[in-house]
Amino acid sequence: MSLFAALATLLCFAAAQQTGVHPDWPRWCGKAYEPQYPSFAPGGRTVEPAARPGGPVLDIQFKPRYSIYLESDKEAEFVVNARISAWHGQSWPNLASPATAPRLVFTINLVSNNHVLVSNLVNVSTTGNLFAFSLESLAPSLQAYQVVLFGATDQGTSNVTATSELYYLPEKKTGSVTKLDNLNGGFLFRSPATGNKFEPFLPFGFYASCDNFLCDKDYVRKVRTFKDLGLNSMVSLTTVQDSRATYQYMDTLDLRYMYDLRYAYRNLTSVTEQVSVIKDFDGLYSYWGADEPDGHQDPFDLLPKARDTIRRLDPYHPVSVTLNCQNFYFGEYTAGADLIMEDVYPIGINSTFSHWGTPCNATYGDCGCDNCQGSVQDVPRRLDDLARYEAWLGFWPKTKAHNPQAFDGDGYWARHPTDEEEVAMNALAFNHDAKAIVSWVWPTSDSLGRIMGRFGSAVANPPVRDLLATGKPVRVAVGGYGVVDAACWVGEKQVLVSVVNGGYEPIDAGVEIALPKGLSVESVDRRVWGSGRWALVDGAVKLSGQGAMATNMVMLGLAGVTRGPGQA
Repeated sequence: MSLFAALATLLCFAAAQQTGVHPDWPRWCGKAYEPQYPSFAPGGRTVEPAARPGGPVLDIQFKPRYSIYLESDKEAEFVVNARISAWHGQSWPNLASPATAPRLVFTINLVSNNHVLVSNLVNVSTTGNLFAFSLESLAPSLQAYQVVLFGATDQGTSNVTATSELYYLPEKKTGSVTKLDNLNGGFLFRSPATGNKFEPFLPFGFYASCDNFLCDKDYVRKVRTFKDLGLNSMVSLTTVQDSRATYQYMDTLDLRYMYDLRYAYRNLTSVTEQVSVIKDFDGLYSYWGADEPDGHQDPFDLLPKARDTIRRLDPYHPVSVTLNCQNFYFGEYTAGADLIMEDVYPIGINSTFSHWGTPCNATYGDCGCDNCQGSVQDVPRRLDDLARYEAWLGFWPKTKAHNPQAFDGDGYWARHPTDEEEVAMNALAFNHDAKAIVSWVWPTSDSLGRIMGRFGSAVANPPVRDLLATGKPVRVAVGGYGVVDAACWVGEKQVLVSVVNGGYEPIDAGVEIALPKGLSVESVDRRVWGSGRWALVDGAVKLSGQGAMATNMVMLGLAGVTRGPGQA
């Protein structure tokens, strides 16, 4: 067979493995983007399901509080959600009037021997209910324990069930361990640098290139400079076989990394070889399993197979996927991931017509940011989309991360983001529940490197880190300004407030930040970011002097509590 014929055969095989409609045509996110191909419906959209006939149902879901527990953990928790749903669940009395609906009396049992771990009750239409249980009756295992929830009313009628799994692993004596929080979505990390104790971790950094950085002869100076800017992590775009010394040096700095398997994930032998080496390094916090498989229309089973291989070798670190498309087979492309990254790159694009010579819309074209409008607001819209798809599909929410744009070029992006746009995109991601920031790509411009380091230093260290990593953002209203986005995180003694003016005009007038009902603050404790003016007026929180494309973050003291320095 000639080389040309062999190549043609391989290309045909690859096309046959792609997903969506017209896999033999050049496509991105399932859509044709060259003018010689027509527009067509790409398929793969996640849509709101039809309401269940007969009214709402009770959607019972439960998960362990953390993705893994270790032999050194004496106790664990289950999170139980008893949500009323129009789409998913089981019949339950009086759901049209939740206040009169009977409580759910339940047990959580091991499937293997019916041993009861939890016996309790919960009110319907509640979420985030925590129930502790002892791990002493369980033996640590590399295999997950299958668990089942049996529930009924007080009278023993209207039975419901749900299933989950519990990882209770043997103690890890070398390297690092990462837990994901199934309640609020954040990271807990431990390594020799943390004294082998778990602490909240807010990854904040870049995808880091091999060329001119990690694989450079001068890598020691360049990596140290990266760390000294205030960045705490990266996705390392080089293999441990090629750059072992670089990884070892990053471990000495406590510079943490998500290990890149985006090319290897198609080859399980390569996955095995790399994971077997990197799994016990101190700085490892996750694996990057796949890069934009939805854009490339990769086969659905590639990432689940890679994740299963990784988990057999290293169940102590989660696996991520980066999604590029706004809505293309979301469920299938996230099935093999523990955490989801989205790479919305909206700055400097033409959102309506591409350099390929085609329009961009829901069924045609590639403009560099799928179904985007070309503004910083594309970031929160995409994160909200992902959460909406999970709800429609009945999925437990996975940890989310945002990949901010820190580049230009490639025929799509006319310019870099400004410093203000870069910070705004990061803050908007936090406001909409992102738990990590990984910008594409390092090296970047000096200006963006400095501003990312400054903002990272402000948010990825205590006490702000602890609220962002372990808490849940509560969206708060800012009256009269559609471009202003705000959220707060409530701690035991302080509340963090984040306000982003995502418009290109300043807002000098004072705006009132409507904190959640029942939340009372008494002091402006610390300005985290921005030059706006914060004030408490008759118990109300007001912000004035918002610049154009400005981010302002502040720590406020809760009323009636005593605070020490830096407490949240």
